[in-house]
Amino acid sequence: MMSWHPQYRSSKFRHVYGKPASKEKCYDCVPITCSVHDNHFCAVNPHFIAVVTECAGGGAFLVIPIHQTGKLDPHYPRVCGHKGNVLDIKWSPFDDFVIASCSEDATVKIWDIPKHLLTRNITSARKELLGHARRVGLIEWHPTASNIIFSTGYDYKIMIWNLDTKEPVIQNPVKTISCHKDVILSMSFNTDGSLLATACRDRKIRLVDPRSGAILQEASYKNHRVNKVLFLGNMKKLLSTGTSRWNNRQIALWEQGDLSVPLVEEDLDGSSGLLFPFYDSDTHMLYVVSKGDGNIRYYEISAEKPYLNYLMEYRSHLPQKGIGIMPKRGLDVSACEIFRFYKLIPGRSLIEPVSMIVPRRSESYQEDIYPMTAGAQPALSAQEWLNGVNKGPVLVSLRPGSEILNSLPQFPEKEPSPLSTESNRYQGRTERMAMKEIQKQSGIQEKRGQKKVEERSQRDRQMQLSNGFDLFECPPPKTENELLQMFYRQQEEIRRLRELVNQRDVQVKQLELEIKNIRMDSGRY
Repeated sequence: MMSWHPQYRSSKFRHVYGKPASKEKCYDCVPITCSVHDNHFCAVNPHFIAVVTECAGGGAFLVIPIHQTGKLDPHYPRVCGHKGNVLDIKWSPFDDFVIASCSEDATVKIWDIPKHLLTRNITSARKELLGHARRVGLIEWHPTASNIIFSTGYDYKIMIWNLDTKEPVIQNPVKTISCHKDVILSMSFNTDGSLLATACRDRKIRLVDPRSGAILQEASYKNHRVNKVLFLGNMKKLLSTGTSRWNNRQIALWEQGDLSVPLVEEDLDGSSGLLFPFYDSDTHMLYVVSKGDGNIRYYEISAEKPYLNYLMEYRSHLPQKGIGIMPKRGLDVSACEIFRFYKLIPGRSLIEPVSMIVPRRSESYQEDIYPMTAGAQPALSAQEWLNGVNKGPVLVSLRPGSEILNSLPQFPEKEPSPLSTESNRYQGRTERMAMKEIQKQSGIQEKRGQKKVEERSQRDRQMQLSNGFDLFECPPPKTENELLQMFYRQQEEIRRLRELVNQRDVQVKQLELEIKNIRMDSGRY
């Protein structure tokens, strides 16, 4: 009898599906920009969503609290300090209340966003970066070093800025990379930020050492006209989107050490809209978002052939002009959400969240789809990185209650991590002690009075601690995000207690069965 082998790959992400948010959870009446620049026009973090908008006499963008859904007030305050149209915005990866913007006025500005709701327009930036001779089209924060930002403009230069200074106006970048001969369309860092990949309008992909500015690799493959390029985490591969010789939209996969010929080329369709690639290094999933239509294709990347494994396509009749993505620390792990997009739909003045979900029946935390991920703490200071040090990102767990995932905690007096560790250790000890006490049928002598007093004080302390928070020392949650984190911790505590109760029930049944057997044996004799 011959064994049957399936033709498809076994994958835990094979059935991932896209779930659009309900109308109540969308952002309506948002004046989205009419600019034709090929950028995302949207930046998201766990606290805010920022969207480039129109402004008379200059450029502006909106900063909306992430939970403030529904219709937007037409007089909602804006961030409007640029003299030209805003072309790109990016949140700091290590501070959820700092955002950078670049504009046609050839400047880059760093803004402080207040923690409370905006009541008036923000017109003064914390820092202004002056160095480009022409408009600035792209900005990128360094992935592991704090206060390092890269900018590139229509002067064909990449400038590296150190924001760790007191001057409000910085006119001299710490480094200028001048190896490109045309407009740079895309920039992407590898995981530790030691390499920079660029896509240029001269159709070439370049791999650059960001500190020295030296070109390490250059691709001049004529059958693929590149628009966007992306590092695929630690897989030592690059992915680019663009068009083929026959003007078909195309994606190509490259080996990092050899950019002469792509490993894989795949034609998608004959549409003319740009393709935005996004890679999730935790799940090894690639998402390709089409500008001008409503589709999102997603693939799984493997280290061996065929490298690029098509999974599914999310389809929508609402075309997107731009797109934003939520960092992993802002996802809803209780719903098995592994990625979240924010689609800009200018035809309806709408921002629609779309969640990518792994279907699971269990309500408990899914370890296999949420490995350790990059947190909100920098691994390096700006000066350390400039001195040549490379470090990977600081990893955190997404398990509710295991780590404070917000950057810049709103209430620094809490700092629950030491208490949480102490509470978890104490709970582990009590569970082991309970198991031993259940297994012991006899021979337990009464403990001394002093130990009883100590145990009573420990129990009282345990009652005061709820998942690492002292209820008498720490104030109740003040924001919805704090409330959700507290809820997740309580759910996790309830789950542990249920497991402990189930284990005790099993031990009790075993003891009852042993007693019954002993009685039957004694009755025989």
